[in-house]
Amino acid sequence: MASTGLDVWDKTIQTTNAWLMDVMEETGADRRLAWHALGAVLRTMRDRIPAELAAHLGAQLPLLVRGAFYDQHRPSRRPEDYRSLGEFQERVAAQMRDAKPVDTRLAILGVFQTLERHVEPGQLDKVVDALPFEVRALWPHRPDGGREASREAGRGV
Repeated sequence: MASTGLDVWDKTIQTTNAWLMDVMEETGADRRLAWHALGAVLRTMRDRIPAELAAHLGAQLPLLVRGAFYDQHRPSRRPEDYRSLGEFQERVAAQMRDAKPVDTRLAILGVFQTLERHVEPGQLDKVVDALPFEVRALWPHRPDGGREASREAGRGV
């Protein structure tokens, strides 16, 4: 590992690289595309959940990833109110429009898996619970495999 001479930078570079390796492993993406996917999915989540919850999630992210998470953030804005997985995917795709083409659903799943490995479970549960039912169904840690979310979505909950 190259040294920057500052422990805080060396640590965040090392940690960010571990996160990127996880996204790359899950998606088959190269490093650049993994970085774009990580940022796009995190920002899409951030814009959908309450600001206080987003701040708690942001505190769990490596310093460099936190910078991508907060890029163009406007905390005074109300959370977006979309309810479908399709809308979530559209927002991720819009943020990745300058990257090479990618299967948006696979990118989302890869980032979700990475978050599962690195974010404190209690905090992650709160974030997942704040997302639309169809998006929750993709989370790997849901013991029902998303069936409960699908049933609730079908009832219009």
